[in-house]
Amino acid sequence: MNNLYDLVEIFKMPFMMRAFAAGILISLCAGLLGVVLVLKHYSLIGHGLADVGFAAMSAAVTFGLSPMLVATPSVIIASFVIMAYSQKKGVQGDAALGIAAAASLAAGIMITSLGRGFNTDVYNYMFGSILAMSFTDIIISLVLAVTVTGLFILFYNRIFLITVDETFAAASGINVTLYQFLISFLTALTVVVGMKMMGTLLISSLVIIPAVTAKKISRSFKSLIINSSVISVICFILGMLASVLFNIPTGAAIVAASVIFMILVGIVSGIGRRIK
Repeated sequence: MNNLYDLVEIFKMPFMMRAFAAGILISLCAGLLGVVLVLKHYSLIGHGLADVGFAAMSAAVTFGLSPMLVATPSVIIASFVIMAYSQKKGVQGDAALGIAAAASLAAGIMITSLGRGFNTDVYNYMFGSILAMSFTDIIISLVLAVTVTGLFILFYNRIFLITVDETFAAASGINVTLYQFLISFLTALTVVVGMKMMGTLLISSLVIIPAVTAKKISRSFKSLIINSSVISVICFILGMLASVLFNIPTGAAIVAASVIFMILVGIVSGIGRRIK
């Protein structure tokens, strides 16, 4: 890039505006949902569901079907199965996610190898492409963002109790299972929409890293939610700018920005604790 004017002109391009708008909305959803998932030890759900999406998209490409129409119901069903399995006595959430991720990734690779191989479509779904975002994705992202944000605002107390103490929440008359499956459903939709831009291999970073980073500087559940969503959006914007400035893949740039931000926050918070 020669100057700031060129950078502004690039972001005026329709495909960049679509990617920027959808990305901010998806990042907001991931930041909010990530708090609950990390605290409930479902931090790998983004990775597990993305692998399921990869398997579904591989099958769709192989058989000439619409990848999104195949992946969306597949990921939603997988999220419910994982949630139901993880609630069984003696089964840890991360274990269920690990099993689903490994099995799905293996299935996706085998389907791709037996089908058309790793062509451009499969490559884009693995690593993401900002060119893949459409106006429909913006509408879906907007509806999803409004739904997720509204859920956290209207049912904040219930989500807090479910996240912190399921037993007390159930004793208080809250339908814990309903909210768990609702969070799982919204996470599945966020993953499906987000992996078009981030890729199946990198979408989990939007769910995990901002929440982990926010935990270092948050002293309450409310501040954790706010900080996680803000950090998620900031890292997305920084990643997008880095992607354009240095001509690197968008997904990788966003992950790099998130990791660097997490390290810096860790250093600053560590210094702050020492000073006190």
